[in-house]
Amino acid sequence: MQDKTNPEKKESTPKDPAPRVTGIGGIFFFAESPEESKKWYEENLGLVTNEWGASFEFRNAHRPEEINYLQWSPFKKGSEYFSPSQKGFMVNYRVQNIEALLDKLVSNGVTVLDSIVTYDYGKFVHIMDNDGNKIELWEPVDSVFTAMGGKTNK
Repeated sequence: MQDKTNPEKKESTPKDPAPRVTGIGGIFFFAESPEESKKWYEENLGLVTNEWGASFEFRNAHRPEEINYLQWSPFKKGSEYFSPSQKGFMVNYRVQNIEALLDKLVSNGVTVLDSIVTYDYGKFVHIMDNDGNKIELWEPVDSVFTAMGGKTNK
């Protein structure tokens, strides 16, 4: 018989802190005119935009009280931010344990483009995949965005 006075509690954090991707953190793409692109998406698809593009809010599956964010951003066509990739887009992946992940990537022979850089809102590093796509890895601190406030897409 199950004790109903002490129901099992769900874990609030993942049990496996392995260095890995946990989701998508951003989608970045070239546009002839980023401002016109933001306006088009706002007028036609209802995106709430800001100076960087648009922020999308979602809940953390392991901590539902926590708000997480995904950034959608058009970049001026030809921006060096995507270099050395020749592609017109870049994906930002949300990761956990970025330092250990970077160690794993280096040991696997993955091309690492820079060192980990830390900001209030998280840690970043850039790598290249086997198809020549530049990838941005981000270990986020979402609470900074939540504290900033502002309109988001939900």
